[in-house]
Amino acid sequence: MANKPTSKGRKDQNSTRHHGAVDGVKGRAGRILTKAAENGTYDTSVDEETAVLVAVPNKRQAEAQTTEYLDELAFLAETAGATVVQRFVQRLDKPDTRTFVGEGKLAEIKAYVEHSGASMVIFDDDLSPSQLRNLEAELKVKIVDRSLLIIDIFARRAKSATAQTQVELAQYQYLLPRLTGLWSHLDKQRGGGVSQRGPGETEIETDRRVVNDRIAFLKERLKDLDRQSQTQRKSRGGMVRVALVGYTNVGKSTLMNLLSRADVFAENKLFATVDSTVRKVVLDTVPFLLSDTVGFIRKLPTRLIESFKSTLDEIREADLLIHVVDISHQSFEEHMAVVEDTLKDIGAGEKPVLVVFNKIDQYDTGEAAYHDGFEGMNADENAPAPRPTLEQLRATYMAKLHNKVEFISALDRTNLDELRARLVKLVAAIHNERYPSVHPVRDDEGWQE
Repeated sequence: MANKPTSKGRKDQNSTRHHGAVDGVKGRAGRILTKAAENGTYDTSVDEETAVLVAVPNKRQAEAQTTEYLDELAFLAETAGATVVQRFVQRLDKPDTRTFVGEGKLAEIKAYVEHSGASMVIFDDDLSPSQLRNLEAELKVKIVDRSLLIIDIFARRAKSATAQTQVELAQYQYLLPRLTGLWSHLDKQRGGGVSQRGPGETEIETDRRVVNDRIAFLKERLKDLDRQSQTQRKSRGGMVRVALVGYTNVGKSTLMNLLSRADVFAENKLFATVDSTVRKVVLDTVPFLLSDTVGFIRKLPTRLIESFKSTLDEIREADLLIHVVDISHQSFEEHMAVVEDTLKDIGAGEKPVLVVFNKIDQYDTGEAAYHDGFEGMNADENAPAPRPTLEQLRATYMAKLHNKVEFISALDRTNLDELRARLVKLVAAIHNERYPSVHPVRDDEGWQE
């Protein structure tokens, strides 16, 4: 009989210990900690993945709106590097508590995944830890919910130390409640009766302790970085601050480049900008600080909103907000509502706002669109509203927003002179109100002393 190898020389084929895991942490937590030690954030995806999308709208949601939400989820998946191969929709009054979708739909998804070889299934809502575990057990592929997908994109985009720390914190906060169940394969190796704990629970406690320690460390690091950011903001003096806000992928970075001549990364993908960028701009002798901020999105994870404090501080401390809207998008009004609600949530809902409707060059009146509550445009309540003309939208929103609105195309540079003139007037008014006898600046009516 061959000698039985010792424990030191034997490699456990069933071990889930990730190679290079730090601090004795195994499994998913070990992989994330290892990646964090290398570059600060953990990219949860791999190259050339194929994805199946799943949405569970309620029975009252319009078909056009469901399609729109799935289109956005597909765009998110493509931004993260996955190719979407199929979509599944099941209308339920409320999601199934065990697997989010019903048994029949789950069997349908499983059959397609096995037939197509798709590598991941993406849900358009957040999954509970138990739903995540049950779905992984049933489908045998990677399960990704909306929050994890957005966090993954943020991890790819984060460049500065602050952004990377913020994303890493969000990753650990997402991971913490999902540690339970990672060690269920060890639970039955010892008696599971009263007062007997198996090694699985011990591993969970170890992982939870290390992850909690890491979260505490990252929060302290963010406090230090926030103090540095506050010092930088104080050093900017009394200049008027203007912040670009809006739904993701509406053209904020492109507009930032045009107004400030900055070299801000702009791309036709969601969350192309994660790091805040601040530039000094002088228009017609009127100076101000212009900041580009991370875009908002429907169902933006709360943990990301909380983590990106420094970005949100640029918005909270701004004197004027430029709300950039992609008017060519069929659901631009819903996007506006998402941004307005988010601004209220972070305490910036009462700030002066200039609404800039961008991408007028791509606006098409020939398509029917879903417009929730656009007054006077939908005679048939059961039919999609016809798209109004740009002239109709201009008249409606100029009246609704008391003329604080501009229609432009940042790509074609259409109406940029009108936008610059409006900015000069608004910034000058704020400056002269704040410093009535110091550093006079010019507005549309000339010099003020």
